[in-house]
Amino acid sequence: MSLEFLITSFIIVASPGTGVLYTLAAGLSRGSRASVVAAFGCTLGIVPHMAAAILGLAALLHTSALAFETFKYLGVAYLLYMGWNTLRERGALSVDKETSARTAAQVTVEAVLINILNPKLSIFFLAFLPQFVSTDEAQPLPHMLALSGVFMLMTFVVFAAYGLFAASVRDHVISRPRVMTWMRRTFAGAFAVLGAKLAFTER
Repeated sequence: MSLEFLITSFIIVASPGTGVLYTLAAGLSRGSRASVVAAFGCTLGIVPHMAAAILGLAALLHTSALAFETFKYLGVAYLLYMGWNTLRERGALSVDKETSARTAAQVTVEAVLINILNPKLSIFFLAFLPQFVSTDEAQPLPHMLALSGVFMLMTFVVFAAYGLFAASVRDHVISRPRVMTWMRRTFAGAFAVLGAKLAFTER
């Protein structure tokens, strides 16, 4: 496994996106346990895209305009839904002083859907993984699975770190209602912006 793969993967994982945003929101609103659960859910959401890339199914999204557009607008709708719920204090940044108010399953499902409903991830992995597998590799599948496993582990660790940091400042934030109001608006706006960005992406 090359250093280039590790560095490239880290840059991709650490770059702010919907998964990072959701994990930060989980840490701020529900504490450290929820942030780790959210990181786990976001990591699980990568699995279908990895599988699609390895099996070549991502090529369908690349070649079929209808498949890509359908998947894309499902993702856009979900991100806008997350933004609306956040603004109404029922979504990603609804603060529960009793951190058990929402189950781990609910947080996980939301996190998984955020990553699954992004067709660009499948196309990205279709282009990304093969670059680090030699053309004369005797068994490319085990190598790609190993690379995918490392990428997922890195995703979980980095996202959990983001979430735990957010959880560490949670008490300072929730004790200031005005700060929470502005943060809620900021997160809702960020979900909307990411949804708009996805809406205008091309294959």
